[in-house]
Amino acid sequence: MVFRLAMSWALAGVLAAQEWPVYGGDAAGTKYSPLDQINRTNVAHLKPAWTFHTGELRQGRKDPKRFAFETTPLAVDGTLYLTSSFSRLIALEADTGKRLWTFDPKINADRFRQTLVNRGAAFWTDGRRKQIFLATLDGRLFSIDASTGEMDRGFGKGGWLDLRDGVADRYPGKPYGMTSPPAVYKDLVICGSMVSHREPRGPAGDVRAFDARTGRLVWSLHTVPRGGEFGSSTWEGESWKNRTGAEARAGFSVDVERGIVYVPLASPAADFWGSDRKGPGLFSDSLVALHAATGERLWHFQTVHHDIWGYGLPAAPTLVTVKRSGAAVAAVAVVTKTGFTFVFDRVTGASLFDIQERPAPPSQIPGEQAAATQPFPVKPPSFARQSFRPDELTNFTPESRAYCAKLLEKAVLGNVYTPVGPKPTVLFPGANGGASWGGASFDPETRTLYVNSTDVGMLVRLIRQAEGSEVSFRPRGSGTVGSRFWDAELYPCQKPPWGWLTAIDLDTGEFRWRSVLGGGDISAQGGTQTGAPNFGGSIVTAGGLIFIGATSDRRFRAFDKDTGKELWAAELPASAHATPMTFVGKKTRKQFVVIAAGGDNEHEDDISDALVAFSLPAGQ
Repeated sequence: MVFRLAMSWALAGVLAAQEWPVYGGDAAGTKYSPLDQINRTNVAHLKPAWTFHTGELRQGRKDPKRFAFETTPLAVDGTLYLTSSFSRLIALEADTGKRLWTFDPKINADRFRQTLVNRGAAFWTDGRRKQIFLATLDGRLFSIDASTGEMDRGFGKGGWLDLRDGVADRYPGKPYGMTSPPAVYKDLVICGSMVSHREPRGPAGDVRAFDARTGRLVWSLHTVPRGGEFGSSTWEGESWKNRTGAEARAGFSVDVERGIVYVPLASPAADFWGSDRKGPGLFSDSLVALHAATGERLWHFQTVHHDIWGYGLPAAPTLVTVKRSGAAVAAVAVVTKTGFTFVFDRVTGASLFDIQERPAPPSQIPGEQAAATQPFPVKPPSFARQSFRPDELTNFTPESRAYCAKLLEKAVLGNVYTPVGPKPTVLFPGANGGASWGGASFDPETRTLYVNSTDVGMLVRLIRQAEGSEVSFRPRGSGTVGSRFWDAELYPCQKPPWGWLTAIDLDTGEFRWRSVLGGGDISAQGGTQTGAPNFGGSIVTAGGLIFIGATSDRRFRAFDKDTGKELWAAELPASAHATPMTFVGKKTRKQFVVIAAGGDNEHEDDISDALVAFSLPAGQ
């Protein structure tokens, strides 16, 4: 009997290694796969195996530019589960890409939203039932039978919950929803949210856990603490009241063994102006460790004090194991928009590298009190540009240089924590710079963290609003193409490279290597390897490979994980601003690598709804 149980557990482990059952590959968010059928020796032969189109681009919507197809599918028991731009849940036969069923929550796609996007779903099983949890852009949570696509009528209101209940009741007209999947811990479904940061007050950014069977609320965390709660004193007066922002829009990572969920929180509202919320403002911009069963706060660390830049944590943290004095240490690594990597002991929250509180510049805006210091990790080094000098002005083309030089004529050149003032200010990284929502991947064999990043600054100033406005100063881009520091063709205004893939040794805090990421057609035009702005993430495999799309050049690439050398690239129907995944087909026994190629809805002309699967041809 014991032998039979051991064999059963071993088989379950093998099957799990061949699947992709969680958005980040596993609950720890490592985005690592032990598969090695595709490896350094044969990756050059990788070819498209099948392509699936959601069909949403053919549905006559008014503005396809708002589409953002950025899903990372789940692979469970021979089926792929993906989400579409319209929050549809689609099941495919994993080996062939054949559609099995579709569940449509019927969001109002004609209602204005900045972006129509849904990046994935969550899988839960109690050993008997298998359910997919779908969170939507309009703030609903559905429990769907993984086999049939039917709602579980015993969950919530006949199969779904209205996530607005209890957090957005006072603000029926303000947006509230989810773009990242919930996390699953035992029989709990843990949900974050996405809210607007335009106004100071609005729906709460609370993190909540619901019973996976019934939908009953089990616990909640007030991410902006209320009167008398721990952290409320970090908001001057009662500025915490009805404060929106500080939400967990990027998803979570879970230490299943220790029962801890790690929550990355966004900046407080309103962005760029904080005179009505003086003080550090916990738990905005913080990594918070919670007891997953109860929501009890175990520890936290705030990465930016009194955020007036929109530097909130962009991605779920990565649970890693590193070595200190020869001993293994369970740690959590979080990458930021500012280009910093913070690494903490998972249990105690102690930093594994020194962090210094360094003086930061004051604000020039009346009434604003910028934080006097900001935290700087001594190691690892920043993986993103944090300043700009006039001699670093682009020379990509004469036209680009002339355009960008004109932008600089009256601009203030700041650093990462220079408060934006009434004059146009150049800041690196920009609000979309450094790491993005794709986060990092981790190789447990070499204890290396891989992070892709963008070097695009912002050029912005603050404009005084009319007397009596709820927000006294609002940001305004000073270029002709918004707040980003780039030219009329959307090329960054500093000399390239503009995109990087960085390998960080988490034992030492040093870079193993850095590779320019992307460029494609624009590199050929400018005669240099430019790199490219990138959104999305990477995965790493036991085959010695890093797979990544992300770049705005329609390419999907594989790199050698040890050297950073590009080994393979394929052109896609559109740029792949998504995180890929990999699995072994239940029928073919072939390893597939899958990426969503949706295009960049803000900055590119090529938009698609294609999910593309790659595998090795017969004989390879």
